[in-house]
Amino acid sequence: MVQLEPISDHLQEGLKILFVGFNPSIRSSETGFHYANPNNRFWKILFEAGLTPRKFLPQENRGLLALGYGLTNIVSRPTKEAAEISKAEYVEGAALLEQKIKQYRPKVVCFVGKGVYQEFSKKRSIQWGVQEEPVIPGIVEYVAPSSSGLVRMKQQDIVEIYKGLHNFV
Repeated sequence: MVQLEPISDHLQEGLKILFVGFNPSIRSSETGFHYANPNNRFWKILFEAGLTPRKFLPQENRGLLALGYGLTNIVSRPTKEAAEISKAEYVEGAALLEQKIKQYRPKVVCFVGKGVYQEFSKKRSIQWGVQEEPVIPGIVEYVAPSSSGLVRMKQQDIVEIYKGLHNFV
């Protein structure tokens, strides 16, 4: 069986927003680009929310750094679906993610999916948008819907939640 490789984080000091996903998809692992699955709506959501000047392609993911946006995941191991991630991987991933956030100090950390934030914060009751009691003081923790094509929310409703990020950048 082919060993799937994690994909590189895109991190730097002074980020406006750090987007945090569950983990890379198989397609992302194969291509080396974040949100590379054609069914993933991440790039379209960012554009429709006015966070990017145009719809970026997955292979341009590193270009988000020029806009002040970074990309990482709570778990680096690629899987077909998030259900394949073990509790131990989440615990380890949350600790590593906390280190990255403390090191790079982005203005906002946007968790791409309530489940990602649940695994990071250990909180169960989570609202969309800004979290009142952040895990890391001084960092805005923002929860937005997953951009996966499996999410059953209307695209426009998802975009509206992402538009809330404008209040912080």
